[in-house]
Amino acid sequence: MDVSRGFMLVVIGALGALSLAIAWPFLQYVLLAVLIAYLLAPVYERLEPRIGGTGAALALMVAATGALILPFAAMVAFVGNDAVDLAQRLSDSQVDLGGLEAAIERATGQEVDLPAALGAAAENFAGVFLGSAPDLVGAFTHTLLGIALAAFMLFFFLRDGRRLVDWLFEVTPLPDRVLSDLATRIDDLMWAVLVGHVLVSTIQGFLAGIGLFATGIPNAAFWTLAMVLLALLPIVGAFLVWGPAAAWLVLAGSPVAGGALFVYGAVVVSLSDNYLRPILVDRRARLSPATIMLGVVGGLYLLGVMGLFFGPVIVGAFKVAVETFDEHYVDR
Repeated sequence: MDVSRGFMLVVIGALGALSLAIAWPFLQYVLLAVLIAYLLAPVYERLEPRIGGTGAALALMVAATGALILPFAAMVAFVGNDAVDLAQRLSDSQVDLGGLEAAIERATGQEVDLPAALGAAAENFAGVFLGSAPDLVGAFTHTLLGIALAAFMLFFFLRDGRRLVDWLFEVTPLPDRVLSDLATRIDDLMWAVLVGHVLVSTIQGFLAGIGLFATGIPNAAFWTLAMVLLALLPIVGAFLVWGPAAAWLVLAGSPVAGGALFVYGAVVVSLSDNYLRPILVDRRARLSPATIMLGVVGGLYLLGVMGLFFGPVIVGAFKVAVETFDEHYVDR
């Protein structure tokens, strides 16, 4: 490698690192724009011949922004208030958890203060949605800038996405057959994870939420959203909420409601996961539940909320890259 070539690579690496540092404060919104653009790409391809690339991208940007922001704002207010109410109820000891505390103490030999622990968790959850008073203005400004950036980038990802992909193919130093194979596999992976995995989790969380509402669990909206997020974790998922909720109903003196919730969760909620996930996710992604769980948990820590969606894609893409290398570059 000559000096000029090495120097140019150093410049590219330094500028790439600086670009990542600039984008990092708004990385969640950039990833959100990538996610929405990927999902809307088939719709854009149908609209583009009729109203032009700019018109199609603008129409989809406006529709997606309105369809996502308004429901999201309503959800934040509703679930955030529900979380605050739950924290207050637990702090004021309006919820009797004495029976469950006694059962835990008998089983483990350790004393627990469930109202305090759950109240603190609910307050932290509310803080994620509503923010704290000193940071409220800053958080609101950051959110507005992020939404504007996401909408702006969504427009250009839709309109110029094909050119961006073609450019990546052109500058990537791999043979066309390898690139084509890699792109096809990653596309299948992304569609399975971003559409199937998220769709299954949402259905499972809302089905479990119906059971909570029907059996009179307090603050059911709060717990429904929690189950939608927990359902992203394979196997355990929403059971982490509806299982203890059924036990709480039994210990609180409502064994029929508790038993009904447990049967509903075991049959309807669990079967929805067992049937839908293999159809929508496993068949195309070919990822084990362990890989998806690692991607979800690790992605959440590394990338924040959007890591719930992109974490499994990144881990799965590593598997795809290894398989592609094995097929095209390993002599047998």
